[in-house]
Amino acid sequence: MIDYTELSTREAYGKIITEMGAVDTRIVVLDADLSRSVMTKYFAQAHPGRFFQCGLAEQNMISIAAGLASCGKIPLASTFAVFASCRCFDQVRMCVAQPKANVKIVSTHGGITVGEDGSSHQAIEDLALYCSLPNFNVIAPSDSIETVEAIKAAIATDGPFYVRLGRSKTPVIYANGCKFKLGQADMLLDGRDASIIATGIMVSKSIEAANLLKLDGVHCRVLNMSTLKPVDRLSIIAAAADTGAIVTAEEHLLHGGLGSIVAQVLSANIPVPLVSIGIDDTYCQSGKPDELLEMNGLTAPAIAAAVRDVVTKKNKRYT
Repeated sequence: MIDYTELSTREAYGKIITEMGAVDTRIVVLDADLSRSVMTKYFAQAHPGRFFQCGLAEQNMISIAAGLASCGKIPLASTFAVFASCRCFDQVRMCVAQPKANVKIVSTHGGITVGEDGSSHQAIEDLALYCSLPNFNVIAPSDSIETVEAIKAAIATDGPFYVRLGRSKTPVIYANGCKFKLGQADMLLDGRDASIIATGIMVSKSIEAANLLKLDGVHCRVLNMSTLKPVDRLSIIAAAADTGAIVTAEEHLLHGGLGSIVAQVLSANIPVPLVSIGIDDTYCQSGKPDELLEMNGLTAPAIAAAVRDVVTKKNKRYT
C-alpha cells in the first residue's frame, strides 16, 4: 500500500498511473525524455509495452497522443509545464482541443518553484494558455493526495485535460482523504470577514495566512480552487455574498490565471473588493524556491496583508 502523504505531487502521479495501468490496458503513457523527472519511469518499468519515449520532441508527443486517443487509448503525455504549454501550444490547439481528443496532458515542474533552473524552465503562463482553449479541463492540485484523485477523475472523464504538478514535496492538506470532484471548489476553512481562493501550492499558504489572521480576530473562508476550468462559479459567488471580500492566490502570472477568472465571475455577478496575489508581469530569476516565492510575494504573510487590505476596502465601502 503506497503512502501518498510521503510523496511529491509528481511522485504521486507516477505511482497512481502505474497502479491504474495494471487494471486498465487502455492507459498509455508518453514522455519527452524526462521520465526520471516527471516520474513516468514507474509506468515504463511496469508496463514497457505501453510506454512511448518520444525524445526531445514535445510537439510530436502531443500529436502521437492525439493519434492514440483516436484509436481508443487513454494517453497521458508528460513533460515539464513550460514545455507542455509554450513549446507545443499549436499541436495542443489543433490536435487535442479542436477535435476534443481524449488526451491527458500532465505536466510537472510548474511555476517558479522549479527554482535554480531559471526563467527558461519556470512555467508562469501555462494555466492562462490552457484555460484559453475551448474543451479543456484544467486542474492544479494542492497536494499529493488530491493529485491522485485528480488523475483518477481525468482518466475517468472523456475529453482533454491539463493537470499542473510541481517539483518539490508540498505540505499535505488531505491527510484524511480527498473527495475530489471536477469543477467543484473545496471549502477548507470558513469565516465571515473575507474569503481566500487559492490553487496549487498556494492553498497551504492560504491556510497558514488564515491561521495568522485568526490571531488578530479576522476570520477567513479558504477555498481550494483546484479546478480552474470549469471553474466553480457558485462557490465564488457564495464566498462574495457571505464574506464581501475576496483574495486570490496563485503561483502564476496575475494576468489570465485564477485572479482573472475570479474577477470575471465577480464582475458579472456580485462585484466586491478583490485583491490578487500572484506574479506581477515579470519573469523570475534563478534561485532557491523559497527565495523566489518571497521575492514575488507568494507567502502566507503576503496573503494575510492582502486580506487586511481587502477587508479595509470592504469596510469603507459600507460606511
